[in-house]
Amino acid sequence: MEFLRQLDLVRPEALETPVHLVGCGGIGSFAALALGKLGCTHLHLYDDDRVEEHNVPNQLFRVSDVGRPKVEALAEILLALTGTRPYTYLRRVESDRLQGIVISGVDRMLTRKTLWQKTVRHRAGIPLYLDGRLGAEVCRLYGIRPADPDDVRVYERTLYDDGETLPLPCTASAIIYTGFAMASLVADQVKKFANGETLAREILYDLKTLTLVAS
Repeated sequence: MEFLRQLDLVRPEALETPVHLVGCGGIGSFAALALGKLGCTHLHLYDDDRVEEHNVPNQLFRVSDVGRPKVEALAEILLALTGTRPYTYLRRVESDRLQGIVISGVDRMLTRKTLWQKTVRHRAGIPLYLDGRLGAEVCRLYGIRPADPDDVRVYERTLYDDGETLPLPCTASAIIYTGFAMASLVADQVKKFANGETLAREILYDLKTLTLVAS
């Protein structure tokens, strides 16, 4: 792809760091597209799930993808729309020795805790960990440096149990534009990291009230 229109915002050579997307659903599918369009060519996709009919309205997948592994379908979409050939893994991440940026797009706190404790925490080879959380019309994104003790302390206070999560009605839990909004936040943080700009530890974006808070 030709990146002429964004060269003063981020150079392609600054985006060489591998990016590992864990979870390819409501967060990961859109984030993968945004990162591919941004110029991240070293994308690794992880998910052991398959596309279901109820995923199509609020994830990037096509109707024809129903029944296919999410990583397989998403890789095909990325190739068609960005020319990027991501690496795909039809499995969960468990105690992997990853090198590069790690993005969590998982939908359960237990899975998020396991990813953090077994793969990310205190790993010098992971300079940036982005944890996205969606609920209806609200996006929350944490940007953590796993080798920074202060970041670790701040982040671990956000790791509550699944039972403490405020349940949403299944008919009000996800909508298409929230996924796109999260993808824009993820891509923005990756771009800032690539340029050495200041990152936000936490971004809260409420689309219902159109309020955004970063800290």
